[in-house]
Amino acid sequence: MGRANSTHLRLFCPVALNGVRMQWCPGRSPISDIISTVEFNHTGELLATGDKGGRVVIFQREQESKNQPHRRGEYNVYSTFQSHEPEFDYLKSLEIEEKINKIRWLPQQNAAYFLLSTNDKTVKLWKVSERDKRPEGYNLKDEDGRLRDPSMITMLRVPVLRPMDLMVEATPRRVFANAHTYHINSISVNSDYETYMSADDLRINLWNFEITNQSFNIVDIKPANMEELTEVITAAEFHPHHCNTFVYSSSKGTIRLCDMRASALCDRHSKFFEEPEDPSNRSFFSEIISSISDVKFSHSGRYIMTRDYLTVKVWDLNMENRPIETYQVHDYLRSKLCSLYENDCIFDKFECVWNGSDSVIMTGSYNNFFRMFDRNTKRDVTLEASRENSKPRAILKPRKVCVGGKRRKDEISVDSLDFSKKILHTAWHPSENIIAVAATNNLYIFQDKVN
Repeated sequence: MGRANSTHLRLFCPVALNGVRMQWCPGRSPISDIISTVEFNHTGELLATGDKGGRVVIFQREQESKNQPHRRGEYNVYSTFQSHEPEFDYLKSLEIEEKINKIRWLPQQNAAYFLLSTNDKTVKLWKVSERDKRPEGYNLKDEDGRLRDPSMITMLRVPVLRPMDLMVEATPRRVFANAHTYHINSISVNSDYETYMSADDLRINLWNFEITNQSFNIVDIKPANMEELTEVITAAEFHPHHCNTFVYSSSKGTIRLCDMRASALCDRHSKFFEEPEDPSNRSFFSEIISSISDVKFSHSGRYIMTRDYLTVKVWDLNMENRPIETYQVHDYLRSKLCSLYENDCIFDKFECVWNGSDSVIMTGSYNNFFRMFDRNTKRDVTLEASRENSKPRAILKPRKVCVGGKRRKDEISVDSLDFSKKILHTAWHPSENIIAVAATNNLYIFQDKVN
């Protein structure tokens, strides 16, 4: 298996998956099975997906065996549970969707796993644990769980544990509700592992994992008069190593770094990252396409990566006036912005991820394409996630988009792109070259080509 600290783009091939396509059953619509978030845990052994139907599906990596060493990279369904249900806010006459907006794992402390999941209003802490033994021989209950007649109990029995088939249980341990007026777009676990933050369009709240009925408001950009509202919060994340530092991005294309040591309310930022706009590129769509849809700290904590509609930018924490790297994701769409505005695709929110060594970044595009950029060699590649080219252990072929002129045989015309097929959510294994790509209701996992 290739390691993630390689300094060049690798050949990726599909991994066989069992039960990965989100099959829908009677009573569930195909729309509810669209994947809305993807997240590896800290070891990469588990991969969680959330969908629009409020369901969380966890995949577990196949353990290596001497007979079938190539199966090591395969992921199988480990647990499935309903995280959120549709609700109705009777005071505001608003329906609250069950869609899972974000999933974040907590580092494993014992045999159980813990993860946070959120919809638009409520964050839940889930415990996922295994059980392979059951107690038998109760004194006050029979084997079916019914209470026994105390007059019939003539002797004291010592309960014993009997082996049983492995069962994976998901139980909600905490429910953090009633703290957000607007839709939650981000959750981030702090490096102290005692607190986390949740961000909506105008506010960011800080929570303690042990306290569900109280949170601290650390950012509030809501103006006194809502008619004066000019920007909203689009994403937020804690620094991976410093528990006092976090960043949040805005719809104006700016990033603010805040230090919670400075004041309880972090309305005044410590650093402000913004790239001056080129007047020659100014258009009707400039404000829309400059809105940041995702912000991610590098694993080292030195850099910030942001994704807007057309580009991925890498910022150095020590330089606020411009990004140190800018990568064009699909610049060929610049001439299509008018039609993308009419079909609302211009408002799509693409995510971006780092590889384990921060040397390669990945983000999604349309036509089920996803892009990778090597920061060291400056090479980039476009790959496609589709059922046609996803035979196990077959090498993915790079794709190219033809903008104008004569189209080559292996190229696809920009006019032929399918904008209903989009890759918004991706994840990268924390230490190996294994990636997860969500394409509507299909999950694809690719790994380094194994020699």
